[in-house]
Amino acid sequence: MSLFCCPLCAAPLERTEHTYRCPAGHSFDISREGYVHLLPPNQKHSAAPGDDKAMAAARREFLSKEYYRPLLNTLCSQILSLSGEAPRILDAGCGEGYYTAGIYAALTAAGRQPVMAGTDISKFILRYAARRCREIEFAVASSYRLPLADESVDLLLNCFSPLALEEFRRVLRPGGCFLYVVPAADHLWQLKEVLYNRPYPNEEKETPYEGFTYRAIVPAEDTIHLPCPADIQALYHMTPYCWKTPKEGAERLAQLEKLDCRIAFRIHIFQKKEDSL
Repeated sequence: MSLFCCPLCAAPLERTEHTYRCPAGHSFDISREGYVHLLPPNQKHSAAPGDDKAMAAARREFLSKEYYRPLLNTLCSQILSLSGEAPRILDAGCGEGYYTAGIYAALTAAGRQPVMAGTDISKFILRYAARRCREIEFAVASSYRLPLADESVDLLLNCFSPLALEEFRRVLRPGGCFLYVVPAADHLWQLKEVLYNRPYPNEEKETPYEGFTYRAIVPAEDTIHLPCPADIQALYHMTPYCWKTPKEGAERLAQLEKLDCRIAFRIHIFQKKEDSL
């Protein structure tokens, strides 16, 4: 069986070579790349929601060069310490699958037998994710209506994606952990200094969420060297800054040949309370 359930009737889905099918006969084709579309038309707010082709390509280009390896390494270390022998893990808002596939590789290298799935609302970016690792299930789906059963996962990861707390509580088992990755105050500060005349730091705060208890806030930090304009532009185009940068700032960035830039993340680790749903 699959980690996914039917988005139409909530029954378990069984994966075959080419389709996912539930006992009621609802069937969903697996794409050539390997992902399945589990986002019903009435849950779509546009013809092609989520990251577009250009942003998906920028993310893949940048992350494939391992610039965010410090974050991946820290996530792997934390998840290894939080996981059992056969953890059921969901990456909600998985993007192009860099962290999803990296975590799967770390778990299997440690002798674990993970069952993993990733969801994202963008079909363009899931094309890259599904190609990364065939052993992971990937589906087009909304984080606000996850196609998973109640209490069906042991650990949930959310990197820079919408915070759908009600759904995260629903699909996590009691005692399961939720890892929420956000930028630290000075994340990409040198990039912002080029783009804006008066850059401001990101807000950092510790927010308790209903149904969860805090376990830790874990930092992941480094300085990366971007040696060419192509890598600088890939970073820029995978961030929200490319939508809201003044023309002069974008022009300044386009003139750079290289850039040393601070990366800084905070991994907020929560545990679902035993009596919470």
